[in-house]
Amino acid sequence: MTPGARVAAAIEILGDMSDGLAAEQALTRWARRSRFAGSKDRAAIRDHVFDVLRCRRTAAHYGQGDSPRALMIGLLHQQDADLDGLFSGDGHAPAPLTGQERQFPMPPEDHAVAWNLPDWLIPAFEASLGEAANGVAIALQDRAPVFLRVNTLKTSRDEAQASLLAEGVETKHNPLCGTALTVTEGARKIRNSNAYLQGHVELQDAASQAVVAALPKGGRVLDYCAGGGGKALALAEDPDRKVFAHDIDPRRMADLPGRADRAGAQITSLSTEQTAQSEKFDIVLCDAPCSGSGAWRRAADGKWTLTPDQLATLNQTQDDILDKAATLIAAGGVLAYATCSVLRDENEDRVEAFLARHPGWSMTSSHRFDLGPNGDGFFTAHLTQD
Repeated sequence: MTPGARVAAAIEILGDMSDGLAAEQALTRWARRSRFAGSKDRAAIRDHVFDVLRCRRTAAHYGQGDSPRALMIGLLHQQDADLDGLFSGDGHAPAPLTGQERQFPMPPEDHAVAWNLPDWLIPAFEASLGEAANGVAIALQDRAPVFLRVNTLKTSRDEAQASLLAEGVETKHNPLCGTALTVTEGARKIRNSNAYLQGHVELQDAASQAVVAALPKGGRVLDYCAGGGGKALALAEDPDRKVFAHDIDPRRMADLPGRADRAGAQITSLSTEQTAQSEKFDIVLCDAPCSGSGAWRRAADGKWTLTPDQLATLNQTQDDILDKAATLIAAGGVLAYATCSVLRDENEDRVEAFLARHPGWSMTSSHRFDLGPNGDGFFTAHLTQD
């Protein structure tokens, strides 16, 4: 496909999303009906679509509208792309720009537009992040780096680096965690690399790894909201731990046995009933469902679909999870709460609300991981009974 044809395909996909499809669904449907597109074509088109989602309001500002074509024009203008070359009308490229489409406005002055956030989230960002709000909002407009977790059950970080480099994947040590690598070149080769296929590395955000690394060593440990099991796998690298995984929807853990086998990790999956009847745990990690605001550069449609009502529902879910998890803690144990959110409503406020509901509990530590080149935005707090 030509660069112009890729732009036209991105416009088509954005049109499908206008009809209510999520980004991943729209991309998958386009790929199924466009078998002619190669892997590089699909990757470039995906980048266009997610670049628009990360910068939707400024794209609409410069493109002078919310139509898929206007959004792509506005985005590519921001990227200083060759608009005449991409919108040539030749072959499968979009039609040339009109005179009106060439009348680009001055940069936006409104916070919500410049920050590429819905209006209602601006006060929440300012209240949660203070002077850092502008930097975080701008950082969410960039593509996220790719991070790897080195599986120390099978290899060392330096050995993993050398193995990856031999297959064209360049990395550097990530300062957030001793198991973390930041990929600097060749990210699309990871899933076919021997290091990945043999369980020596896993794709995992570095701040997420740091949340696990901050937990006490050893003991009976439960990943209470396990999902796909990334944190459970990281927990299982400690040979002195006995690791369990639970999720309210067991289907989310469907791939965990295969991932654990590849990693050489021992993890026991528990149903909700089994969890309630189990011996108490020394550590219960609650990586709670959240807005994902600390990771919106990876899933940018989340910031446009989140509503105040949905945030309130998430807060109730987070409170319920903490209340239930507290009943599973052994004497002297740690209840660890974590989110990939930058919003105070989901972080400090939830911890304060838990402590108000549970006299005799206290917070022994809390930490915010800043969104930036070394990791996504994360929050974690450790709670214990006095």
